Amino acid sequence: MSEPTHSTLNLFRHQQGSQAVAAGDTIFRAGDEGGLMYVIQEGEADIMVQDRIVETVGPGGVVGEMSLVDRRPRSATVIARTDCKVLPVDERRFQFLIQQAPYFAIEIMRIMASRLRAMDASGGR
Repeated sequence: MSEPTHSTLNLFRHQQGSQAVAAGDTIFRAGDEGGLMYVIQEGEADIMVQDRIVETVGPGGVVGEMSLVDRRPRSATVIARTDCKVLPVDERRFQFLIQQAPYFAIEIMRIMASRLRAMDASGGR
């Protein structure tokens, strides 16, 4: 499981628009159009590639960031492991955060690199 990213939570602490997601519900599916990433504010969500859990993300973690970077359809499915509170972040807000909080951009790059390395280590399966 990825470590909570408290600095990410701090960036979004005053943001309105959180959504409740019940345990077992799908946040998004592989192949869906992107356009939003989600900050996990409460609970845990599983990132799944080809029906295999590749990471469990908890509070402060983000999912869906790759579609905001490359503007391509989702590469993974994300399912709420527990009841979750998630905050959708659109491309406009994402770009604003990168400009105003450069460390946020580094965090996103680290997340993407870590997930890529994990997939490489597992043989991409």
